[in-house]
Amino acid sequence: MSKAAPPPQDGMGEPVPRIDARAKVTGAALYAADFPVANAAHAVLVISNVAKGSIRGIDLFAAKATPGVLLVLTRENAADAVKRPSYFAEGGHASTKERPLSSDRIWHDGQIVAMVVADSYEIACDAASRIGVTYDETRPAGKLGGPGTETVAASAVNKKHKDPMVGDAERAYESAPFKIEVELETPTQHHNPIELFATTCLWSDGKLTIYEPSQFVYGLKHGVAEQLGIDPTDIRVVSPFVGGAFGSKGSVTPRTALVAIAARQLGRPVKLVVARDQGFTVATYRAETRHRIRLAAARNGKLLAYQHEAWELTSRIDDYLVGGTEATTRLYAVPNAATKVNIVRADRNTPGFMRSPPEVPYVYAYEAAINELAEVLGMDPVELRRVNDTHKDPITGAPFTSRSLMRCYDEAARAFGWSHRREPPGTASDGDWLIGWGCASALYPTQMSVAAARVRLVRSGAAHVEIAAHDLGTGAYTVLAQAAAEGLGLRPEAISVTLGESSLPPGPVAGGSITTASCCNVVAKACGQIREKLSRAVAQAKDGPLAGTNRRMLQFANGRIVDSRGNGEGLDQALDRLGTGAIEEYAEWIPHGAKPEGLQKLYRGSLDIVGGPMEDRVAFAFGAEFVELRINRYTREIRVPRIVGAFASGRIMNTRTAHSQYMGAMIWGIASALHEETELDERTARYVNKNLADYQVPVNADIGEVEVIMVPEVDRLVNPLGIKGIGELANVGTAAAIAEAAYRATGKRVRKLPIRIEDLL
Repeated sequence: MSKAAPPPQDGMGEPVPRIDARAKVTGAALYAADFPVANAAHAVLVISNVAKGSIRGIDLFAAKATPGVLLVLTRENAADAVKRPSYFAEGGHASTKERPLSSDRIWHDGQIVAMVVADSYEIACDAASRIGVTYDETRPAGKLGGPGTETVAASAVNKKHKDPMVGDAERAYESAPFKIEVELETPTQHHNPIELFATTCLWSDGKLTIYEPSQFVYGLKHGVAEQLGIDPTDIRVVSPFVGGAFGSKGSVTPRTALVAIAARQLGRPVKLVVARDQGFTVATYRAETRHRIRLAAARNGKLLAYQHEAWELTSRIDDYLVGGTEATTRLYAVPNAATKVNIVRADRNTPGFMRSPPEVPYVYAYEAAINELAEVLGMDPVELRRVNDTHKDPITGAPFTSRSLMRCYDEAARAFGWSHRREPPGTASDGDWLIGWGCASALYPTQMSVAAARVRLVRSGAAHVEIAAHDLGTGAYTVLAQAAAEGLGLRPEAISVTLGESSLPPGPVAGGSITTASCCNVVAKACGQIREKLSRAVAQAKDGPLAGTNRRMLQFANGRIVDSRGNGEGLDQALDRLGTGAIEEYAEWIPHGAKPEGLQKLYRGSLDIVGGPMEDRVAFAFGAEFVELRINRYTREIRVPRIVGAFASGRIMNTRTAHSQYMGAMIWGIASALHEETELDERTARYVNKNLADYQVPVNADIGEVEVIMVPEVDRLVNPLGIKGIGELANVGTAAAIAEAAYRATGKRVRKLPIRIEDLL
C-alpha cells in the first residue's frame, strides 16, 4: 500500500498490480505496429499543404522512378476505391464522411492526396518527398466565428441533440438582484498519444487482417467493410494494447481503407505508421469553443437563472457536435435554465471525441462563471455550491442514483486547507511569488453499454476471460481479472484475460468511461452463470459434503465451494460432477435504459450507450478540485505547487489503477488550463505547432504535489456492481479552478484558455 496504491475503503477493490505490467515493461506486449508480418511493404502518406481549393495536378514521375517504389495511390487510380462511410457521430463508424482520394477537392489542411508504398519505409519517405502537387487555392475560413464560416443551430442538424431548459430564464435573469454575464473561450487541442496512428493490413485467401490501435475493434471491422464493400465476416481486427488514444482511435479514419487496398493490389502486407505531424490532420482533435453565460442569484446565493449559449467549430463535411449542456444543467439546482449550442462550419478537418469531450469546455465555462458569481455575492465559492446542491435533476425532477458532491468538497477542502483562504485577491504572497487559490466542481455522466463476454473455468482452478474490449493503459486487463476472480472465488493471478480482437464477444468502445462498468458487469454475469451450474451440481449430488444444501447459500472462495460451516469441495471436484474438465459460459448484459436490440447493434459495430440523464434516474460521478497557483510578480511565470481532488465514483474496482486515472486526469486538467493549444495560422487555416516540441504539455517540472482522495460511495441503482466511470472525471473543472486561482493571485480575470504569461502581464 502507498499513495499510488491506496488502501481500499468500504466498497473498494484491492490495489492489485497490473497483470499486464511485466509484458509492457519488458517489451513483450505487442502494439499494432509491432506485430511481425512477412515481406511487409511500407506506406507513407502525402498530405495537402493548403486548406481550401482543388488539386490542379500531381507529378509522380520522380516518385515512381525511385527504385523500390511499388505503388502510388492518388485520385487518378483510386477515386472510386473507397466507398462513402457512415459517420460515427451519427451512429456509424467513421471519424469523417470524407472519402480519401475521391476527388480533386481540398477540404482542409493535411488532407490525404496520395499514398506511396515501397519496399522500405525510407524509400517510401524519399519517394513521397518527390511528389509535386499543384493547387488552385482559395482563401480559407479556419477560425471560430471568422469571416467565411457558417453558423447553424445544433438542433437543426442533429435530431438527437437537446438544448436542456426549464422555467423562464430570461425573465428570472432580468429581475434578479445579483447577476453576471461573461464570455469565455477554449482552444483547439490535439490528443497526441505516444503511440502513433498505425495500420498493418494483410490479406490471405480473401480474408483481411488489420493490426491497428483501436478503441473499438468491432466498429473498425464494420467500418472498413463498409468502405471496401466487403462482408464484415471477412475482416479480423487485432489490437490487444493501445498506447494512448483519448478519443482519437475510437472511429475509423480515412487511412485504413487505403492501406487495405494497397495490400490487396500488391498481394503482400502493407504497414503504415502515420508521422506525428500528419496525425494532427488525418485524425480528430478537440474543437475550439466559445461560451456566453448569464447567471443570476438571490442575496443568499440561491441560483435564479442560468443561460448558456455556446459555439463549437466543425468541418465543412461533418456536423460534429460536442453539445455539453446536458451535464452543466444537472450540476446545481437552478429553477430557470435556457441553453443553446451552435456549430460553426469552417475549412478545417473534422473534430472528434477527446477525453471528457463536452464536459471539459462546458464545465470550465460554467464553473468559471460560478466562481465569478461568488465574487459578486461576496460568498465563499464552496458555500455558493453548497447552497445550490441538489439530489434531483433540475430539468426533469428525476433523482440521482447517488450524489456526493458536497462530501467531495468537504474532504478536499479539509486536505487543502481551504479555511485559511486569504481575501481579497492579490493579498497573499511569498517573496516574489503571488499566491492564489481556486476551486471547481467535476462531474461526468455514468455511461454504460450493452456488452458480451465469455468466461472459461478449468479444473486446475484457473479461469480465462474473453471480450473485445480495450485497454488504453487504464488497467482494463486488471480490473476484469479482479471481477472474474471475485465472481469465481479465485485469486486475481489465477485469471487470464484476452482483449482487443474482433473474433471475441463484442465489448463497447473504450470511451465515455464505460469500459469498467459495462465489461465488469457482463463478466460478473458470466461468472454467476458458472457458479449457478456448479452450485446446482454439488447441491443436487447424492453424496459429498454439500449434498442437499440449498445452492443459494453456497459460497465460492479460494478455489472451493463451501457452506456456512466451511464444509465444501474443490472446483475440480464440482467439474467432475458435471462430467467435464472445464465449464464455459457466454453472457450478455443490457444495462438499465438500454434497448434489447442494442446487442445486435453492437455485433454490427454500432453503439447503444445509456446513462447520465435517463427517464427515471440521473447517473453522474462527482468530484471537487482545489488548486494553488504561484505567479511571479515581475515575470508572471506560473507555477502549480499543489492540487487536491476528491472524487466519488461509486464502487472502485482497484484503488491503484483508479489513483492513476484520477492523477493523470488532474494533470491533464492543468495542461488544458496552462499549456495546451494547437496554434492556427489564420491566413492559411493550417496548424503551426504539429509536433511535441511546440505543442506544449506539462512535464515533471510543471507538476507539484497531486493529492487524490477517493470518497467511498455506494450506488445500488446505477448498475449491479455499483460502478461509475472515473477516467474522464478528474480533468473536468480543473481549468476553472486554475483560472480562479490566477485571479486570486493577480486580480486579473482571464477568460480564454490557455492562461499564459502574456495574459497576466
